[in-house]
Amino acid sequence: MSGLLDAFSAFHFLRPGWLLLLLPILLLWWFGRRDQHSELETDGKIAPHLARALAVGDRAQQRFRPLDLIILLLTLLTLGTAGPSWTRLPDPLMAKTTPLVVVLKVSDSMLEKDVPPERLARAKQKVLDLLETRDGAPTALVAYAGSAHRVVPLTEDQDLLRPYLEGLNPEVMPVPGENATAALKLAEQILAKDETPGGILFLLDNLSDGDASAMSQRAGQNGLGFLLIAPGNENGGAVSKVRNAKVEKVTPDKSDLRALNRYFDSAFRQALVSDKNLQWEDRGWWLAWPAALLALLWFRRGWALRGRIKPNGAAVKSTGAIVLLMLLPFIPDTAISQSREESEPTTAGGLLGLLLTPDQQGQWLSYRENYRRAAASFQDPYRKGYALYQAGQFEDAANVLAEVDTPEAIFTRGMAMTKTGQYEGAIAAFQQVLQFDPEFPGARENLEITKKILAYMEKSRGEEEEKLEQSDEEGEESDFEQEQVPQEQEVAKKDNPVSPDQWMSTLDTGTSEYLKQRFAAEAASGGANDQNQSNQNPDAQDSGENRP
Repeated sequence: MSGLLDAFSAFHFLRPGWLLLLLPILLLWWFGRRDQHSELETDGKIAPHLARALAVGDRAQQRFRPLDLIILLLTLLTLGTAGPSWTRLPDPLMAKTTPLVVVLKVSDSMLEKDVPPERLARAKQKVLDLLETRDGAPTALVAYAGSAHRVVPLTEDQDLLRPYLEGLNPEVMPVPGENATAALKLAEQILAKDETPGGILFLLDNLSDGDASAMSQRAGQNGLGFLLIAPGNENGGAVSKVRNAKVEKVTPDKSDLRALNRYFDSAFRQALVSDKNLQWEDRGWWLAWPAALLALLWFRRGWALRGRIKPNGAAVKSTGAIVLLMLLPFIPDTAISQSREESEPTTAGGLLGLLLTPDQQGQWLSYRENYRRAAASFQDPYRKGYALYQAGQFEDAANVLAEVDTPEAIFTRGMAMTKTGQYEGAIAAFQQVLQFDPEFPGARENLEITKKILAYMEKSRGEEEEKLEQSDEEGEESDFEQEQVPQEQEVAKKDNPVSPDQWMSTLDTGTSEYLKQRFAAEAASGGANDQNQSNQNPDAQDSGENRP
């Protein structure tokens, strides 16, 4: 219910000017109904009261007429064109789905077999099922008992989580008990490192009153959910007392996971509403479906627009014009004029070529995010260069924008040059923008970032040159050493051949002992729940040196 209220509070129209068309639409409906109502009384030579009495079945048809269908259709198209919106589009550079931290309770109580085969085994299987439904979305794993430990950081590699998940059992936990509050703090620390708001999912069998009270007082935008791994007659202690959280009981199928995924996705979208740097999502296309269904009624037999709308058919012409305007947002891009080659400017042609200028066609295509064809349509250099930049043709955009001396064009040209690695030219462009306007949005920040990138590139280039020189000097010595292989080693290889399969079979691939040692070291150093534990965790840097 709270999510519905939040969406209602954020509801608005992206293009509210189109709502002004509702006034002529309502006037058209009023005039049309009035003329159709008076036609029966004025056309015949029978008295009006006798004509109404002699009419059979006409009163039932007056409830909903073809004119009403047209007005309702135009109203839906008007609202859709106005762009209703209540959610924001996620940044394409961020995760398209919400990051999730899975918190698994690993204590002695999870070894009960009242949830077959046992609570912990069922929880592990639910985690694996959850990973399959998330399609590679970033997921982290935290285990807790009396202390909380990060098992795997946020990762999109599902195969990385599987061996560590299998190695979790109460024996690897250094401190017995149930400290869910510490696990929540650790999960929030993991999500705090990511710009995208995320979710925290607890898989447990019960929760203490103290932990429930602490979780109810939490702050932040991350969603909180619980999957209760307990028999049907148990309510998980104080789990239901946690405020602003989703609680689901374990089910034999995946319905519990689907409900939790819907909850986290809704919480993720609501969190994005407060980010003013993201664009609003246009939901107007939703109204195209009911409009299409209403349009199908027009093909019904006997369903025709009868009568005359006065004066002199002007209202009918207005209706046609309004219909054309309403259908413009839903006309496919192929209806816009196009040239034989996309690199050449388009010429007037096609369905809308007679109605729109090339720049208007380019602007229309830009609204549809078809920037490649928009760039081919634009004749204005700045708009053409900006469309090329949005289409990813950065080098062409920089060349086109070089002809324009406005701060906006120079700034976009600097951004395009940064994308193509022309950092010195980009720095000069940003400096020129600041000369025009010292407060130009983003110019000073991008100038500093580009300078840092250029300095880093020059430093890396110098280090690579030094390494190449050292490798050339050491090359001769290494060649000489390789020739001096002891004969004893060659004999040992021949006498004791070991196949790769035999060598791999001698390795211990279990993760339980590794996790036990790591968790014990973290608990002893007091860093299990520390925000900077990634520096103590050799696993977090993906070095692989201490992994089994």
